[in-house]
Amino acid sequence: MTNLFHRNLNRMALFTALLAAGIVLFFHPFMEIATSNIYLNGIIIGTTLFGIGLCFAEIFRLLPEYKWIRDYKSGRKNIALPPRLLRPMAIILRARPTQINPAALNGMLDMVMVRIEDSRESVRYITNTLVFLGLLGTFWGLIMTVGGFAELIGGLQFDDETVMLAMQAGLSKPLAGMATAFTSSLLGLAGSLTIGFLGLQVQLAQNAIVREIEDYAAARARIENDGHADGARP
Repeated sequence: MTNLFHRNLNRMALFTALLAAGIVLFFHPFMEIATSNIYLNGIIIGTTLFGIGLCFAEIFRLLPEYKWIRDYKSGRKNIALPPRLLRPMAIILRARPTQINPAALNGMLDMVMVRIEDSRESVRYITNTLVFLGLLGTFWGLIMTVGGFAELIGGLQFDDETVMLAMQAGLSKPLAGMATAFTSSLLGLAGSLTIGFLGLQVQLAQNAIVREIEDYAAARARIENDGHADGARP
């Protein structure tokens, strides 16, 4: 199970390293995209960086849970309780029962899943926020584009000989709006995909803990019959 944890962590590290290498390799195009609307795009980039840090923090917070499962299965005594996900189950299993009631097993697994779902909400919220920021930039840019074209057309004097020069000068605002729309959409989509991939690796590591607990507890589950043997008459 530890190998699975390291595999997910290595995927996250490799993906983040490739992302950083791509930004360094295409630094100038990236800066042109980021500075097309420094305020909105800066918020998107900052939110993405915060989400990356949160994903790494979440997966490192699983280390005590993995350590507790390893120590408990090895039969060690007086081991420290896990800090978050498995704490209620660890309290129940502290007595090391040889058999576990299926109803109690389901209850313990439900408690663990509730805590896991709570820990996933932050990553999901950041992913949705990045999508929202990308859409916000798209509509913001479209509003700037439409307003700029309306202002340009309304201020043109077609009987003037310099109408082409005025049109060229007036296109800067609509083009800036289009740049805002496209760049914010691109950064928001890239950020949501980045956090989504890292969050998936955290989710796989969490699911490995649940599967390990299910296999260990199911092997000790006690199936209770209804008091009638197979084929017996009532």
